[in-house]
Amino acid sequence: MTISDFIFKVNLKLKNIAIYCIFQYPRVLKYKFLSDNKNIIGNPTYNQPTQLLGKGTIMFGKNVNLGVKPSPNLYSGYGYIDARKPYSKIFIGDGVWINNNFMIASEGKGIEIGARTLIGLNVEISDSDFHDLHPDKRMSGVPKTSKVVISENVFIGSNVKILKGVTIGKNSLIANSSVVTKSIPENVIAGGNPCKVIRQIDFN
Repeated sequence: MTISDFIFKVNLKLKNIAIYCIFQYPRVLKYKFLSDNKNIIGNPTYNQPTQLLGKGTIMFGKNVNLGVKPSPNLYSGYGYIDARKPYSKIFIGDGVWINNNFMIASEGKGIEIGARTLIGLNVEISDSDFHDLHPDKRMSGVPKTSKVVISENVFIGSNVKILKGVTIGKNSLIANSSVVTKSIPENVIAGGNPCKVIRQIDFN
């Protein structure tokens, strides 16, 4: 490594530290202030600000990253995690990376995201319809809920929507912009609206 290369790397590191301290860290603090969940277990890395809401429990494993640099919307958007009911539980396992502008909301029995799962931009995961589907009861009725389970080592592309009652098997890949309404087995590539199995993953 030449002296000029070393100086360039040092300057780049100092620049990144300055950008985080001036622009991003105040935003992280802002969304922590706006959060109201008192049942948080674990300490993720906040690469992007994330609002933590609700009366339920939000649990983070080791080495969880919320937000990704470099990636779009890092400095403009934020993440959103909401365990709305006292019995709602959101668990995010060890080594999970979630890209920017995600939404994870539980109004039912909960959402589990297995270890080493990778989640793309603008992904939405929910375990509830949030409103009764009957036209006369949409503000007063009881919405349907069902637990969501994302197994270990799953790869979820950007703009994916994962709806209530879905289980995604380990190692599977969900293609960009898919809407997952039914469970997906392990070791497959799936995509579409509604999301369907495309083929098995080739491990060779």
